[in-house]
Order: sequence, then C-alpha cells, then structure tokens
Amino acid sequence: MAFEIGPGLKITVKGYIILKHQEPARSSYVDISGEKPQIATGSSTLLADDTARTVEKVEVRKAYKFGGDTISFSKEEMAKMRNFGDPVLRIIGFKPLSMLPSWAAYRPSTFIYPSEEEVIGSTRVFSALQQKLVKDQKMGLAWFIPRRNAVPALAAVMPGEEKVDNEGVQVMPPGLWVHPLPFADDVRQPPDVSVVRSPNDLTDKMRVVIQQLQLPKGIYDAHKYPNPSLQWFYRILQAMALEEELPEQPEDKTVPRHKQIHKRAGPYVLDWGEALEAAYQVWAQQNGGIRTATGAAKRGTAAAGSKPDAKKAKTDDVMTDEEMKKLHQKNGIGKLTVPVLKSWAQSKGIKPAGKKADLVDQITAYFETKMEVD
Repeated sequence: MAFEIGPGLKITVKGYIILKHQEPARSSYVDISGEKPQIATGSSTLLADDTARTVEKVEVRKAYKFGGDTISFSKEEMAKMRNFGDPVLRIIGFKPLSMLPSWAAYRPSTFIYPSEEEVIGSTRVFSALQQKLVKDQKMGLAWFIPRRNAVPALAAVMPGEEKVDNEGVQVMPPGLWVHPLPFADDVRQPPDVSVVRSPNDLTDKMRVVIQQLQLPKGIYDAHKYPNPSLQWFYRILQAMALEEELPEQPEDKTVPRHKQIHKRAGPYVLDWGEALEAAYQVWAQQNGGIRTATGAAKRGTAAAGSKPDAKKAKTDDVMTDEEMKKLHQKNGIGKLTVPVLKSWAQSKGIKPAGKKADLVDQITAYFETKMEVD
C-alpha cells in the first residue's frame, strides 16, 4: 500500500490486523450416496412473479427503497459509486495523542511496517516518522482506503514503541498503528440516566479487591489462554480424522481458579459487601422516600390524567388500521416497536422485513400505494 506522508513524499508499507475473531473452518455438505463421498454443490434460480420464467443475471439490478420509491442501479453505476480510488494511507495533518478519545476505538487497528519492494528508502523514512511521533507524543490524521472497493475512513496513525520481556526477547516490534476513527454518523449519544456515585470508603475497599485479582505483573498474555471452543473443535476433528478415541472433556484454561480467588480476595469481598449494605441504607434514608413519592406521583398523574398519546400507548398493543393511518400522516410510525410493526404488517399480508427501518418503509409504501389507488 502507498503511504503518502506529504506532497511528493510517498513510501510503501505492509500491514496486518493483530486482533481478529477466529472461528472454525466453514463446514460443507457431503454426498455419501455413491462409492466415494463428494462435496455437494447447490444452485439457485430466480423466477419472475408473473410468468414464473427463469430470470437471467443480466436482467437483475440492485435497487434501494427511498421515500417509498425503488431506485435501481446498474453494475457499472454501482462500481462507480463504490470506487474511491486505489488503496492508500494519506497523512492530512498531525495532532497530539491526548486528543484521541477512548470511545474512538470501535474497530481493530492495523499494524503497518515499511516495505522496500516498490520504493527504495521506505524503511529509513518510516523509521524517522515513527521516532518523531514517539518523541513528540503525536499522531497523524490520515485518509485510509485499505483495499480496492473498500469504504474509506479517517484514521489515526499512532506510533508504537518496541517492547521486550525480562529476558530481552522482543514481544512487540516498533512500528505504526492505523486506528480507524468513527464518522459523525457512527457516534451515538449515551442514554440519559441518573448515576449514583459510591462513597470514597466503598471505592477504596473495592480497589483492594481488584488488586488481589490482578494477573501476574498486571499484564495479559494471550499466548497463555487458547480459545477453548476452537481447540475443542479441532481436537474432535483430529480424533475423527485419525480414527482415535474421542476425548471426554475439553481443556479450558479460561475457567477461574475459584479456590485461589476465594483464598486471596474472599475476606476483602465480604468486607466490601458489608460496607455496600451500610452505604445503601444511608442512601435509602436520604433519597428513598423522595424517589418513591415522585414515582407514585407520576403513576397517579398518568392514571388520572388525560388520554395518553396514541404513539406511546400503542407501543405494546395491537394497532388498528385507523390508528396506523393517523400515525402515518403524522410521520410517527417509526416510534412504534418492532413487534407491533410486524404484527400489523402480517395482518395486511406484508412479509415483514428484519430491520425496523425496513418495516417502516414497507408500511409507508403500503399507505402511499393505497392513497394512489384511492
């Protein structure tokens, strides 16, 4: 991949994802009716609704629903919309590392290192950039397209220092990390909830418990904890392939050592539990009565007040056609829950979609079609 550090300054890099979800290999259906087992292959055919004739691939176009209408695109148009250029990592500016918020970590980072295959001298320039970023504690803001036809993203190019163990063996090489950043559409506001802060003495007691449960030297070593589900799958697969006896119990190194935990942290946990109960009693005396009265007052007002709004009252009930029509006119269908939308759609012979937005589009299209017919 090309790494553009500045105008006219381009080097080449390679990279890989450090953390990736690993799953068992995909299974296949096998036909054992013959003398030799063979992998079964499937095929699908598209049929037209009106004539039941076979639809060729050239007749199929991709379409999206927007405002009740179906907007279709050809393969060439889809390719143009998805093409944002060749894979590239382009620096557009630099910022202090302290400006990177913790909530920006929503996708795995990519570790990159220099490559001399296309541009000679990439290693020297890459090393100078990495050392400068480490020294100044800064990061680069970059435009990142990891591969062809991939969705581009803004990314933070963060420096990584070399790490060695006690024996001087390198456990992490020096390099740069490409950290994808969320767009404005990816950021959601947290729910507005009331937070009850714990007293300082209760927090101090829990700190002692956490200190007793820390890993050796406070470092997590992934090499010591293999995936038990994945290892058990491959162990069964190996036994069946080699015609060995099937193992009876998997080895799971992630199971907590309860006896050791109880011995180290048990008394501190009980002490914390007594402190928690005492702190709760104090909080209940100070806030419990007011909170209960407020809740009762709200329930009493809702019971004796005016008729609730149809948008909220019918979220867990069956909607009538007239009520759904009024909500459609007020653009309030989206405030209903998914079960209510699915139930009403099924009553009209509409095959409900999976996502809520698709359900809303289906019901909206139903009313728009009905209005055109009327």
